[in-house]
Amino acid sequence: MTVRVPDPGNSGALALGKRDGSLERALAGVGAEVAWTGSAGPFAPATQSLNADQLDIATGSITSGITALSQNPRFSFFTATAPDPAGEGILVRDGSGMESIDDLVGRKVAVNEGGTGEYLLLKALEQEGIAPGEAERVYLRPDQTGAVFTAGQVDAWAVWAAYSVAEIGGGEAHFLVDGEDIASDNYSLTAVRTEFAEEHPDVVRAPYAYLHEASARQREDPEAFPNVNTEVGPQALTGDAPRGQVEFAAQGGTVEPITDADIERF
Repeated sequence: MTVRVPDPGNSGALALGKRDGSLERALAGVGAEVAWTGSAGPFAPATQSLNADQLDIATGSITSGITALSQNPRFSFFTATAPDPAGEGILVRDGSGMESIDDLVGRKVAVNEGGTGEYLLLKALEQEGIAPGEAERVYLRPDQTGAVFTAGQVDAWAVWAAYSVAEIGGGEAHFLVDGEDIASDNYSLTAVRTEFAEEHPDVVRAPYAYLHEASARQREDPEAFPNVNTEVGPQALTGDAPRGQVEFAAQGGTVEPITDADIERF
């Protein structure tokens, strides 16, 4: 029995689980093995792979999840992690002169459509009583936004920790507001192909148990989780970015089962 999971890259609990074999050992206990398939990233393309029977498990935000669940999904969610208070928010460049949400009016803000970025921007605007259309949303893929943001082609970038860490660590950007400031309710979820979960419930329990334990370790010892595989190359965090990753992870939540209260709120 093989469980197909997106390659986790160079940071976080799954990256460490790949490097030291701990996820593989957890799955071996229920007669399964892991196959690292593709790469982690925004949840929208992962849902397509889940629906096409190309992945078995993937992670994403409830924001993207709600969008995907409205489109005949072949997957279900089985874990929830509390919103990231420090690692997600709206980035602006140092020296931009922007100091408050009001300064987004009439500006271009990069967001991923129907996902975390768009949610964070709309939540921030709503909090200040600003109509959604008063800030121009520029729809871009997160993995293509860094260069656009750095070049000044957009004024701000609503984004999460996977991308904000490198920007802030580079010493030329900071959060105008973060997740805590705007009371973000953007939970992170783990999805599984529904057919796979129905046929192999014991196998699904194994990655849950691993993720729960590993996320608790990451919060207690966050210095072990950035640059898991390499400290050089395009995947590596450099400059102050590793320290930022550590600070964000120390404030992060742990992977928990989805409760009835979660379902009602989502």
